[in-house]
Amino acid sequence: MAIVNATDQTFAVETKDGVTLVDFWAPWCGPCRMIAPVLEELDQEMGDKVKIVKVNVDENQETAAKFGVMSIPTLLVFKNGELVDKAIGYQPKEALAELVGQYV
Repeated sequence: MAIVNATDQTFAVETKDGVTLVDFWAPWCGPCRMIAPVLEELDQEMGDKVKIVKVNVDENQETAAKFGVMSIPTLLVFKNGELVDKAIGYQPKEALAELVGQYV
């Protein structure tokens, strides 16, 4: 499954079914750029079990504010639309796989 870019308008639809890992990021954020290829790898390995959604905090401030995103990258895990877990800052692939793996 390809990584999806969500907006304030599409966020609820993108996170309502199954397990979704949401990456709140910005193009100017160094750690956000570092985690992008990790998310690509995770998508290739777990894409049939986990949907990965990216939210640009500069363009979608409403959604970022709703979930209290104060620093980026912030990674939130949703299961059927409900927030179930989160991680802040750069995470290695193994840590992200463990984070979402407990909900699939």
